[in-house]
Amino acid sequence: MKKWLSIFLLVFTAACGGVPEEQLAADGKPLPKFYDLATVDAATLQFRMLDAVNALRSSAGLNQLTLNAELTAAAATHSRDMALQNRPWHFGSDGSSPLDRAKRVGYEKQFLGETISETYESEILTLAAWIEDDATRFILMDQGATEMGFSWFQEPNGKIWWTLVTGGPMLSARDVTAE
Repeated sequence: MKKWLSIFLLVFTAACGGVPEEQLAADGKPLPKFYDLATVDAATLQFRMLDAVNALRSSAGLNQLTLNAELTAAAATHSRDMALQNRPWHFGSDGSSPLDRAKRVGYEKQFLGETISETYESEILTLAAWIEDDATRFILMDQGATEMGFSWFQEPNGKIWWTLVTGGPMLSARDVTAE
């Protein structure tokens, strides 16, 4: 009797949990799951992206990047500004360029590039899209890069505005003429 009761309770409790049904859009495709960044520690997310970028760079025989506070501040400013403009592009609402924003936050080394994205996807899926595109891959894999900044802004509806900025040491006149 105890054996049957145990089996019944096991089956009954398993049936109660059930798997929630996936919500579908009007076109019959699954609705995207909300990637809620408010529940994620910012530093954890930034270092997860840094590790992923460095893994890609390492596989190509390139140096590792470090996270830079000034570049991260420039990235955060631009992510929020893109959301306010509702437009993924490299110019701020005040007409500022990526280089202007890096200088504004006190970055004194060489600004190298900026990658941006407007998406509902995670940082890793965004990085995968960036690495597939020639222009953004060039920024991520720039041999002169030694530092990066990474930040985002998430709207209440879940849309995420990602920005990754790279920089490196200033080139001397000798370095420029040698190239």
